[in-house]
Amino acid sequence: MLEQTTNNHNRIIGSYEGDYRGPLLIAIGAMHGNEPAGVLALEEMFRMLEAEPNRNPQFEFHGKLLGLRGNIAAIKSNKRFINKDLNRQWTIANVQRIFSTPSDAKLDEEDLEIRDIINVIKKEIESYQPNKVVLIDFHTTSADDGIFSVPAENEISERIAVHLHAPVVRGMLNGVKGTSLQYFTKDNFGVEMTAICFESGQHNDPLSVKRAIAALTNCMRTIGCVDAEHIENRHDKILIEYSKDLPKIVNLIHCHSIKKEDQFEMAPGFKNFQFIPKGTVIAHDKNGTIKSPEDCRILMPLYQKQGDDGFFLVK
Repeated sequence: MLEQTTNNHNRIIGSYEGDYRGPLLIAIGAMHGNEPAGVLALEEMFRMLEAEPNRNPQFEFHGKLLGLRGNIAAIKSNKRFINKDLNRQWTIANVQRIFSTPSDAKLDEEDLEIRDIINVIKKEIESYQPNKVVLIDFHTTSADDGIFSVPAENEISERIAVHLHAPVVRGMLNGVKGTSLQYFTKDNFGVEMTAICFESGQHNDPLSVKRAIAALTNCMRTIGCVDAEHIENRHDKILIEYSKDLPKIVNLIHCHSIKKEDQFEMAPGFKNFQFIPKGTVIAHDKNGTIKSPEDCRILMPLYQKQGDDGFFLVK
């Protein structure tokens, strides 16, 4: 049953509760405001779920799906963020600061987004009382080519990641701090919880939306919201076809973080998972040329104005 859809200015995209108890699946799109594919995929998914019982009377949904918009202020401005990267602010200390601040005057846009997202999720958990919560955070990249998933450091998240039929990037949380994957845990919400990130392609590629829909469908199947027999294999094919020439699993070996004063600029033309030999010129900054330290692959080279991560290297 479709419970709610809202306009583009509200947090909740939609909520769908099945006739059978099951996990609470929370899906977030546009944690970065210039990455619309996740939101568009969720809007389409709720339309599909509403229509599915009429198309297939045998269809059963176990649990509940909640779709949320991430950085609403940045979505309105079509910017990655307003004051600071929302997906680098999910630390325990920062969240405690936000909730202990008595006046909104001391909170910026991303602080308010965090407070509202947490309040919405806690209210949903209190209302539905799930035994298990899974959060999937949808993203896209500024560079072309390559889809991948980033699991949290636990068995359930890695199992979901493998079933998304995209390269699995391990060790990313060692290079990036303050992400949704690190905060959405049982310790912070009092219920069994895991999170996973899915990168569905380039920001403006229409196929990024279809890949996000396929990944969400596969996630619902993996955690038991829907039966495998009711899932069309086209969702698998979409992801398998796009990632067929990509490595199955890679490990992070380097994260190149940047500051505005670094005057960082990527060399042109790099694509996700592109192989780069040792010594390849990757970028330039105020200190000179930045070269690949070894034979490896590049991930998420920065081709946009905002962002604190210049590039990642994986093997």
